[in-house]
Amino acid sequence: MNFHEVRFPASLSFGSIGGPERRTDVVTLANGFEERNTPWAHSRRRYDAGLGMRSLDDVETLISFFEARRGQMFGFRWKDWSDFKSSRASANISFDDQVIGVGDGQVTDFPLIKTYRSGDFSYARPIAKPVAGTVRIGIEQDEMRETVDFDLDISTGVVRFSSPPAETMRITAGFEFDVPVRFDTDRIQTSVASFQAGDVPNVPVVEVRI
Repeated sequence: MNFHEVRFPASLSFGSIGGPERRTDVVTLANGFEERNTPWAHSRRRYDAGLGMRSLDDVETLISFFEARRGQMFGFRWKDWSDFKSSRASANISFDDQVIGVGDGQVTDFPLIKTYRSGDFSYARPIAKPVAGTVRIGIEQDEMRETVDFDLDISTGVVRFSSPPAETMRITAGFEFDVPVRFDTDRIQTSVASFQAGDVPNVPVVEVRI
């Protein structure tokens, strides 16, 4: 896949707007009832990076980053300041934030996930781009040691244990993560005069599947 393991400058993504979107097909029947279906198992996030621009230096940084990615050609990492870690926004990361699997005595690989809950319903989001140095892994009540008990592929978000966790043992994780995205345009238009007057470029960014 055409992807660069580099993060869009976090200082520029701060202040951007965006969030998850879903695709739902709604059919209204003759009796007024509806049938709703979705072809997407997972949501997709969109952002506007232009709102993070605060100076002409920021615009120069943006243009350099855009050119290095060849526009839409190469994906990159994006920090979503509203949702970038396994814990609550006000809490510190802990190794037991998220349950990512249950051991069966055979499987050694477990992908990172983040579960969103509301009432009796939940959604498990795959986390493919964890931030290096932030991932903590546990089995039941014991925290594991990276490179000793497990290894982590930060380009896919897969945790690999040196030996398979025993049956019924819960595997937990805590982490920060980025969103894999690409620019959703091959053109950036800027104006020095309009920027100084308070106008900012429109820089759409969209999540990509990994």
